[in-house]
Amino acid sequence: MRRREFIASVGTLAVWPAAARAQQPDRARKLGIIMAVGKTPEYVAAFAALEQELGSLGWKHGENLQINDRWSAGSEDAARSAAQQIIALKPDVIVGQSAAVIQALLSTTKTIPIVFLHVADPAIYGFVSNLARPEGNVTGITNIVPSIGAKWLQLLKEIAPGVMRATMLVNPDTQPDRGAIFANPFQNAAASLGVTPIKDEVHDLEGIEAAIAGLGKEPGGGVIVIPDAFFASHSTQIVALADRFRLPTVYPYRYYVAQGGLLSYGVNNVDLFVQAAPYVDRILRGAKPSDLPVQQPTRFQLVINMKTAKALNLTVPQSLQASADEVIE
Repeated sequence: MRRREFIASVGTLAVWPAAARAQQPDRARKLGIIMAVGKTPEYVAAFAALEQELGSLGWKHGENLQINDRWSAGSEDAARSAAQQIIALKPDVIVGQSAAVIQALLSTTKTIPIVFLHVADPAIYGFVSNLARPEGNVTGITNIVPSIGAKWLQLLKEIAPGVMRATMLVNPDTQPDRGAIFANPFQNAAASLGVTPIKDEVHDLEGIEAAIAGLGKEPGGGVIVIPDAFFASHSTQIVALADRFRLPTVYPYRYYVAQGGLLSYGVNNVDLFVQAAPYVDRILRGAKPSDLPVQQPTRFQLVINMKTAKALNLTVPQSLQASADEVIE
């Protein structure tokens, strides 16, 4: 993958005519937003970026747009409750973050347009029939490319060559395919990298701690944390556990590294939310989700925490430092 940008392999967003953008609706539209995470600084900023981008497209909250939001903090029950609450408000379109949120929404409505974010593969999960033409009430932007599970392991081995056993943490309750989209390329890449792959299914914080503690009993262990609202809600605890048991760990988002994690490789969340705004705009102006192809993210970030690397006695290769988008000293 190139250092800073990954060009989407599916259809790109067509330019929406300026004249259409200038048209104002005859009533205030309703937008529902369901966040799968809690109100952390990372996601509050992403939410604000979406609202700001919608404003630039002519949709002003409190004027011609009413925004109702719910934050489910990684809880499946909260996601289901949020879906019911938002749908009861009869919005014109809903933005939903994570597969668990989209599942909850689709169990209640098959008609209200939905734009998803942070869904790894909507076709595998059954949310759309195909990426080019979704053929339903759902479209959106994915947060990975299929090979990313292998990329995480490659980066783990590059920054910590002594890793011989790598655990990928997966919560099967919040991953419709039990994490296969991440685990399969991870496991396939392990042999060529000389690593024993372990898929460890966890359901709560106690399970996370047990998995990390078990791996840390012997040298040569490493951890991969996948994108999941469940893990995001326990990010500080996961980073602390990795530090406590001295395990090199690769994360999906920058904020883990800002909290003291070793390395992250994944989408820029603010970019992703901004990327969703034109689809919300087009649906509010009459487009159907079935006519809007599912998009892939346009940028992945590599972030390294040098202080954490030093604490783990790791020498970060110059080539890896040079390819990083950000190095935290």
